[in-house]
Amino acid sequence: MFDIGWYSTQLLLKGKLLRDPIDFASKTIVTSSIALLILIPLALIKLPLCIPITVSSFIAGLIMPFLLKDFKIK
Repeated sequence: MFDIGWYSTQLLLKGKLLRDPIDFASKTIVTSSIALLILIPLALIKLPLCIPITVSSFIAGLIMPFLLKDFKIK
């Protein structure tokens, strides 16, 4: 399992893993921005910090499969 992860990391760093890395990066940035827009207002409320982080991470995790459903690798 470690070998598969290491091989994938090497391909990613060489630029041979993703077919369209700009599309992948833009969708990841969109999801991260949405999570950040949820995190900041929740963090400003006087709640323990673990709750806003958990909520924004959960929502980002729900959004990511829908954005990357047509994602292809080489």
